[in-house]
Amino acid sequence: MRRRLQFAGSALLLVLAMAAPAPAQMKGDIVKWNIPPSSDRLPTLKNVGVDQRLDQQVPLDLQFRDETGKPVRLGGYFGKRPVILNLAYYGCTMLCGEVQSGIIGSLRALQFNPSTDFDIVTVSFDPKETPEQAAEKKKSLLLRYHRPGAEQGWHFLTGDQRNIEALTKSVGFDYQYDPALNQWAHAAAIMVLTPQGKISKYFYGVEFAPKDLRFGLIEASENKIGTVVDQLLLYCYHYNPATGKYGAVIMNVLRLAGAATVLILGGFVLIMFRRDPSLQTRPARIG
Repeated sequence: MRRRLQFAGSALLLVLAMAAPAPAQMKGDIVKWNIPPSSDRLPTLKNVGVDQRLDQQVPLDLQFRDETGKPVRLGGYFGKRPVILNLAYYGCTMLCGEVQSGIIGSLRALQFNPSTDFDIVTVSFDPKETPEQAAEKKKSLLLRYHRPGAEQGWHFLTGDQRNIEALTKSVGFDYQYDPALNQWAHAAAIMVLTPQGKISKYFYGVEFAPKDLRFGLIEASENKIGTVVDQLLLYCYHYNPATGKYGAVIMNVLRLAGAATVLILGGFVLIMFRRDPSLQTRPARIG
């Protein structure tokens, strides 16, 4: 009976997380995301959601343990590359695994590589979990990702309640333990942080469009990764905090299309001018 209840609770959380998110309130540059409006949510979901805290600094002095049991400082994963932050718990039987599958699916489509272009930091928000559980999760996910060098760039951490709460509060990630189901209720979201540890982007759900994640990493890196084509595309696409996605900016698309049209026509006229001598101006004769 208990197993059935656990499965039902996990299924409910997954369905709620996969639904298209809608902002519950907007105040300044902080957007509140809930699942669903608080008046309609179950008691175990009352305090579950994500408060966007764009451009805010994550405390880098927090202490955790990595998958080998070694004490580490959160700031040790910052300084050179953008970071994808994944808050989860390793004993999760449903939602966390779906989010991590979504990360892997998106990253497989990208040429960017962990440890050279970006890092991923997965942190358990369950203070009872151990480095051994983190190591097991890392092993299983890396087997699925199957990208050379990924083991150097995807880190799995555990920590105590104080450090966990400091991190989750800094990024606006609200979660709640349900003793009846022996599970954690939480939202489905990942964050992209700058090399300095500032929150750059939020992406929601269990699937992440490769284009969105690519653009997010490029912007968080301050254009230190990516190509010239990426820079042109970023001119046409803009991140919308209310949707957690990139959308086309029509005026920029029209400007770029107009400039391209002028260049193409100008090139065509120049080619025709050079090919047809009759179009060239001949010097006037004197006498």
